[in-house]
Amino acid sequence: MTKDDVLMMADVLSREKDIDRGIVFEAIEAALATATRKRNREDIEVRVEIDRNTGDYKAFRQWEIVEDDAAVESPARQMTFAGAAISYPDDTHEMGGFVEEPLETVATFGRIEAQAAKQVISQKVREAERARVYEDFKDRIGQMVQGVVKRVGNREAIIDLEGVEASLPRSNWIDREVLRSGDRVKSILGEVRTEPRGPQLILDRRCPELVVKLFQLEVPEVGQGVIEILGAARDPGSRAKIAVRSQDSRIDPVGACVGIRGARVQSVSNELNLERIDIITWADNPAEFVIKALQPAEVESIIVDEDSHSMDVVVDEQQQSLAIGRGGQNVRLASDLSGWTLNIMTDEAAAEKAEQEAQQASERLMTQLNIDAEVAGVLVEEGFVTPEEVAYVPVQELLDVEGFDQDLVDQLRTRARDFLDIREIAEAENLRPEPDLLAMDGMDEETATLFASKGIRSMEDLAECATDELTELTGIEEERAGTLIMTARIPWFEEPESENQSVEA
Repeated sequence: MTKDDVLMMADVLSREKDIDRGIVFEAIEAALATATRKRNREDIEVRVEIDRNTGDYKAFRQWEIVEDDAAVESPARQMTFAGAAISYPDDTHEMGGFVEEPLETVATFGRIEAQAAKQVISQKVREAERARVYEDFKDRIGQMVQGVVKRVGNREAIIDLEGVEASLPRSNWIDREVLRSGDRVKSILGEVRTEPRGPQLILDRRCPELVVKLFQLEVPEVGQGVIEILGAARDPGSRAKIAVRSQDSRIDPVGACVGIRGARVQSVSNELNLERIDIITWADNPAEFVIKALQPAEVESIIVDEDSHSMDVVVDEQQQSLAIGRGGQNVRLASDLSGWTLNIMTDEAAAEKAEQEAQQASERLMTQLNIDAEVAGVLVEEGFVTPEEVAYVPVQELLDVEGFDQDLVDQLRTRARDFLDIREIAEAENLRPEPDLLAMDGMDEETATLFASKGIRSMEDLAECATDELTELTGIEEERAGTLIMTARIPWFEEPESENQSVEA
């Protein structure tokens, strides 16, 4: 191989494979080193150095320096430190380093050497291509990419992205979508997997992010940030909902996204296999936003439950099917978009639920405050459904209830506070460790209290725990957890006293 051949190969491979020229030179150096080893009858180590400007190359035979008292397993590749000092006194040596001497280079190699060099170059170039693909795409996860369908199989479609093949699994296709070779498709880059055969790019056309990215592309106001898309929910291939808000009061966010005669939203819909898209104006009030998200259904009222993060949406009976949608699609998308659990019900159902909840609250107050059904019913009707509300609301609010006088209010507040005190004591008792746990070897009060707060109040409770379970639950070290558990299990292995007595008799 002449120096001109080296330079030409470096230029061609660098340009065709889009690989750094220095990496190609490293591949050629490795190939020449392999070919040189093939020409030698001994199993030697060879290093080749190529001048990047002229193409001239030099070959060197190498020996690894090992300790003097170490066994030299391969004399053709290794040399002791003392031997290196004697053979090459002018060089500086260090353990684990190399000594080397020049080898004669040749312009041509035999068939076997040339084939070995070709294989090495191909392997190194493939490795460099894989590394380039990974570096190019690892930071683009979640972004939209565009490519051409190269081929379609039973399990996936192969998409050509800028000369790189990516996989679009069937599970990530839009429902009822038909892809053919040559089709141009837009997808979200969902994953970049590192596998032995190289990085695998996994695409997704079902995720809600694709709708957002398409609007950013089609609507300049969205791309510029004047209009924000604050959420998206999809039933891929059928229907989608997006929530938009304008930063400029002069711009209608819905109109801008729809476009003249629906051109912009239609363009997005066409890309998504004619998926219908509802564009909803964002509202900071969750109830107001849910009303908009459920359109075209008309909502009569909403009951918000902050604790369960849910809403009971009351609609007219004729609107119920519209609010729910075919197969529950409308309410499901509205729920995904708003982040709230939505329960669609009619006036009659809402009234029945409210009556049932009032009855349950009344029964709880009767038990907790030891009052009759009439007083409990009045309290619930006026909005006092817990002992805390009865005990700590301003006195005047209770006095304003029709039929309540000062004596009755004082009794109710006293009973409510007594109930809360008793409950607090009971909760504290449940957090207190049993005496046997406190007295156990290796146990201290702080650890026992910690265990009790996690439901481990006795030695028996501790004995039934697994080490990893106790460590995860309490945060103590694994070694100590294991020791304490084994100590708690000692009674399991002791013979009962009655059995010992019978054996002695």
